[in-house]
Amino acid sequence: MTAYVPGITETDLKKIVLAIQNLAAGRSNAVGTVTLATGATTTIVSTPNCTSGSTPILTPASVNAATDLGNGTLYVSTVANGSFTITHANSATTGRTFLWAVLG
Repeated sequence: MTAYVPGITETDLKKIVLAIQNLAAGRSNAVGTVTLATGATTTIVSTPNCTSGSTPILTPASVNAATDLGNGTLYVSTVANGSFTITHANSATTGRTFLWAVLG
């Protein structure tokens, strides 16, 4: 769910109120989905809302993703400006899809 973001010079009060209502309703531009790369040990998630001080949160959105998480072979290994990296098992298993949110 994306949130409306008014420009820095916005003067239309209705647009500013809409942005506040979006935030209060839990909408965010810092969320998405990622499917882990097959045959690799890392997957990079690019998102402009991520900074080196952010905290990415992952939630499995498929059985294969839940299995990978349950095996203890998955973690966020790097957080940088514009992206974060997920380190995981090198697997040919497809469909390891996660929902993610970046805080901070």
